[in-house]
Amino acid sequence: MTTGQSTGFRQRLLSSEKPMFGTFIKTPSPHATEIIGAAGFDFVIIDAEHAPFDRGTTEHVLLAARASGIAALVRIPATTSHQILAPLDDGASGIVAPHINSPAKARELVAASRYAHGRGFSNSPRAGGYGSRSVWEHVDASDQEVAVIAMIEDPEAVDDIEAILAVEGLDAIFIGRGDMGVAMNDRLPGAPKVRAATERVITAAGRAKVAVLLLAASPSEAAEFRKLGVKGFVVSSDQGFMRTAAVQALKAFGESTAL
Repeated sequence: MTTGQSTGFRQRLLSSEKPMFGTFIKTPSPHATEIIGAAGFDFVIIDAEHAPFDRGTTEHVLLAARASGIAALVRIPATTSHQILAPLDDGASGIVAPHINSPAKARELVAASRYAHGRGFSNSPRAGGYGSRSVWEHVDASDQEVAVIAMIEDPEAVDDIEAILAVEGLDAIFIGRGDMGVAMNDRLPGAPKVRAATERVITAAGRAKVAVLLLAASPSEAAEFRKLGVKGFVVSSDQGFMRTAAVQALKAFGESTAL
C-alpha cells in the first residue's frame, strides 16, 4: 500500500521509480477524497471536465485532500488561463488539461501554469499561504511544486507527439484512451488502433523522459503497461468504486438469503 502525500507530488512523479496510483473524483463533496486519501492512494484527479464541479466545490475537495494528506490534481474543462489559475491558486498539486493536440496548446498550458512562462501572479490565495510567502518565494516554490500534465486523446496529438513532448515545462502526459477510441471509431475487440497509438505515445515519452499516466482497466493491464514505462495509474473513480461495491454487496446478500 502506498502512502498518500499531498506534498512533493511533482518530485515523485518526475524522479521516483515506484508506480503511483490515483483515482478520479466525480462527486462534488469532500468525503470520497478523504476516504481515498486514508486508503493510501497517491493522488486524486478532481474531474471538473465531466463532473459537476464549480470553483467552490473544487476548493472543498482540495481542502479534503489536504486534510487527508493526498495530492489533488484538477482536470480542467478547457485550457484557458482562468480555468488553470483558479485551482492552482486554491492549492491544487497540478493541472490535467484535456485535448492537448498540438505543441501550441501545450505551450498555452505551460504558460498559464508556470510563473516562469507567464502564469498570472498572486500570493494572497491559499497556494501563497495567504500572503505568508514573499513574491519570489511563492514564484519559485510554485514552479517547483505544480505538476503540468497534458491529456493525449486525439489522433492529431498522436501524430504530433514528439513535438508536444518537446515543449519545455511539460511534466507528464495522460493518455486518454476512451476519447481516442471514439475519435478513431475503434470498435474492434482489444481496440487495436488505440493500442498501437498508446504504445507509440509511451515510446516517444520514454525517449523524451516525460512521465506517462493512464487509466488502467485491471491489475494485469497495469502490470503490462508498467513494463512499457508507464509511471502513474488511475484506478476507476469514486463513483466506480461505489457502484462495484454496491453490486457485489447486493449479489452476495441476495445469494446468502435466497430460500
